[in-house]
Amino acid sequence: MKVSTEFSKNASHYEKHNTIQKRVIERLLASTSYKPKRILDLGCGSGALCRKIDWEYEHFVGVDFAPGMLELHPKSEKIEAIYGDFNDRALFENLATYEFDYIFSASALQWADNLQSVFQNITLLNTPFSLAIFTAGTFKTLNKTAGLQPLLLSAKEIKKIQKESFDAAFEVVKYTMEFDDVREMFRYIKRSGVSGSRNILSFKETKELMKNYPLNYLEFEVAFITSR
Repeated sequence: MKVSTEFSKNASHYEKHNTIQKRVIERLLASTSYKPKRILDLGCGSGALCRKIDWEYEHFVGVDFAPGMLELHPKSEKIEAIYGDFNDRALFENLATYEFDYIFSASALQWADNLQSVFQNITLLNTPFSLAIFTAGTFKTLNKTAGLQPLLLSAKEIKKIQKESFDAAFEVVKYTMEFDDVREMFRYIKRSGVSGSRNILSFKETKELMKNYPLNYLEFEVAFITSR
């Protein structure tokens, strides 16, 4: 199952299960030194960032590759929610016809097919940005317990790609999310979309993982990249 299909499938549950993503959005919005009027949100999902903005803006463009998410995004005369894949250069050629004051991307670019290519396309827009990208440190203990390789790039790899693409501030922030029981934890993983489209453990293996997981929380690691 493609990542976009997975997000569409769980769109109705996502808003209720994206606690960490909301904290990421709060940090992203706090990173701006001014209140931009023309905003682009790459990987906008169901519109959590749009809903969190507490200042007047002229135009907000949200882009996402999951139709199910876009259906839930706020819409108004000021808000434009469009279907698009940030892996596609044609999307950025279209976005270059707009005028933006600021670009945000919260918890989406970790799903890029080629992050360096996406970064280079972002530079084409010649616009200040704040990006938040989940790293391989996310679900670190879970992956180790299950004997799985991380789906995501490490913070070190992301920093290297960023340095090759543009000059920006780079910071890694770690979060944890506690659960009452392991079953609730695994339900969160399934419905939040943070596991992408991976479902490689058998029922027996999943049961064994739930039995042996040593923590009552999940780990998250996010790289924040802000243009200077």
